[in-house]
Amino acid sequence: MPDRPESPAGRNGGPDADNLYHRLDADFEYATEQRARAVAESIAVEVGEISDGRSGATVDREDRVVSVEIGAADLVALRAGMNTWIRLVGVAEDVAGASGGRPGRCRD
Repeated sequence: MPDRPESPAGRNGGPDADNLYHRLDADFEYATEQRARAVAESIAVEVGEISDGRSGATVDREDRVVSVEIGAADLVALRAGMNTWIRLVGVAEDVAGASGGRPGRCRD
C-alpha cells in the first residue's frame, strides 16, 4: 500500500488521522495581519465542531496567511469538507470587511 500523507484531522479533537487518506491544504493571504487574525479566529472555533468520522480540519495563521488543512477518508468527504471550510472563510472575510477587521464591530 502506498504511503499516506499525514492528515491534520487527528489533532485538536478531530477524527482519527489513521482513517483519513486524502488531504487538501488551502492558504488564504490577506492585505494585513489584522485581517488574517480576524478571519483565523473566526473560523478556528469550528475546528472539532463540524468534524466527523470521515473528515476534519485544522486552522493556523502565520503573519498575513491563514492555512486550512482538511483531511478526509474519501473524496466525497474531502469535497464536502473543502466546500464547508471555503464557505466559512468567505463568511469570515465578509464579516471582517464589514467590521473593518475588528471582531464585534460592524459598520453602518
